[in-house]
Amino acid sequence: MTAREQVQLAYELAFHPARLNAAWNDWEKGRITDGDALRQALDWALTLHQRMPEAPAASGRALRRLARYQAAARLYRLPSMLRRFRERLGCAGQIPEEVPAWMVRDIALPVFGRIPAHSAPPSLRRPLPSDS
Repeated sequence: MTAREQVQLAYELAFHPARLNAAWNDWEKGRITDGDALRQALDWALTLHQRMPEAPAASGRALRRLARYQAAARLYRLPSMLRRFRERLGCAGQIPEEVPAWMVRDIALPVFGRIPAHSAPPSLRRPLPSDS
């Protein structure tokens, strides 16, 4: 896995409830073979929930996006879920108090919820009432 893919995975685990749930289920069913990579991704994901950096080497746009992600994740209690998942995996490492500047990236997450009609495959599209 490339460094970019690792950071993308950390963002998805940190801020996308379905992705975190799927990873937890895969781990419980024994489908995840690389436990060390999962532990590192969980450490990075929990780090993304820490205090924003004071003097980052990141763009304002990336900082605003990370702040929005952090706020939305609180609705789903994702930081608590990440802590519990780390405990189950036996992670004991310290999490930094502040998000490292190199982790503040303008990364988009997968669409959460329903598939937008314009990007859904034809088999999943529903006709609008005005189409009939």
